[in-house]
Amino acid sequence: MTRLGAARRLGFGLSRELWLVEAGIFLNMLGYGGVLPFEIIYLHDARGFSLGVAGLVVGTITGAAVVTAAVAGPLIDRFGARVITVGAGIALAAGYAGLAFARLPGYAFAAAALAGAGNGALNPSQSTLLVTLARSDRRHRATAVSRVATNAGIGIGGALGGLVAARGLTGFAALFLFNAVTYLAYVCVLVAVVRDPARPRPVRGGYRVVARDRPLVRLLVINVAMIAVGWGVFSWLVPPYARNEIGIGTPLIGVLLLANAATVVVAQVPVAKLAEGRRRVVMIAAAASIFVAACLLVVAAGTSSRAAYAALVTAAIAVGVGECFYTTVLTPLVADLAPAGLRGRYMAAMGLAWWTGLAIAPTLGTPLLGRSPVAVFAVAAAAAAAAGVSALTLERKLPGTSRLTPVPE
Repeated sequence: MTRLGAARRLGFGLSRELWLVEAGIFLNMLGYGGVLPFEIIYLHDARGFSLGVAGLVVGTITGAAVVTAAVAGPLIDRFGARVITVGAGIALAAGYAGLAFARLPGYAFAAAALAGAGNGALNPSQSTLLVTLARSDRRHRATAVSRVATNAGIGIGGALGGLVAARGLTGFAALFLFNAVTYLAYVCVLVAVVRDPARPRPVRGGYRVVARDRPLVRLLVINVAMIAVGWGVFSWLVPPYARNEIGIGTPLIGVLLLANAATVVVAQVPVAKLAEGRRRVVMIAAAASIFVAACLLVVAAGTSSRAAYAALVTAAIAVGVGECFYTTVLTPLVADLAPAGLRGRYMAAMGLAWWTGLAIAPTLGTPLLGRSPVAVFAVAAAAAAAAGVSALTLERKLPGTSRLTPVPE
């Protein structure tokens, strides 16, 4: 093998510029992972806010993100993904730095709103930036590497954050400030190494064009269901079910989340290679089938105390694999469907569907969980199955060039 060939294989076919962006993603996720498990604990235990107020502050981050996601689309299309990603990173840095010093609820709400606005803009702008920098036949690989960077950063950050948080208020404040610094470091990477690509011609119609794109609208509905089950149910409903219904301790619940993140880190790149040359809707349907099986495993865990934890660990690993199948094709497919001048709006619409799916699971599932856990996971399995069937029937409406994950030249 020539030295050039080895370099290309080592680089996964991605440019140096893209690899630096992926390194920046890992860095900011390292900081975010350090604060993510401790946001409510910090506000309640260290700052003395009531649990209700602490929950509302954290909820403000999500609420502001939902509002900002739709606004970010036109801004991305007008000013470029790089500029909006930089602005989002600065807003996130300011917001989390403000939370580090928020002694009163009013200050905490203001800082959370700022962080949430940055979060809502970061999701679509960063996705748009990655698919713009990557060649069309390598977008699935760029997406896969970003998923590895995200999960590795959050996993390592969460582990290190637990050690720092043990120092009390000083440790919590340090975590939030470090998170702010990592966002600024990511911004510096974008400013220093990322070129502004040529701006595509503007397309008239804005979100009206998005709403008239029937394959995309169908994909948005599928995305809401897949995110609600694969991310929402297994992040927010399985842990209390495992604790309260099965009696599993919190350290072992933490291991479930670690098993999921580790699975994504290990499996995402091989799954991206597996997808090359294969039908995208089949990959989505496969992910949905895996989510269905994982839901059934969770139900089975409640019927056998001996095999309960093994079933939950298997389900957590299975969901991680399903996530890999789904995310490998989702963003590149949206990028293929989008006119270049509306790519920001298309990504923002998908980001809004993402946040909607995340909100549905705890909002609708938590009240039902105390009454009938089996019904919760049965409904989740049915939703995932419906999404898989819908994906398979979507293929005939997709442009021929978008049906397969391309094989890189």
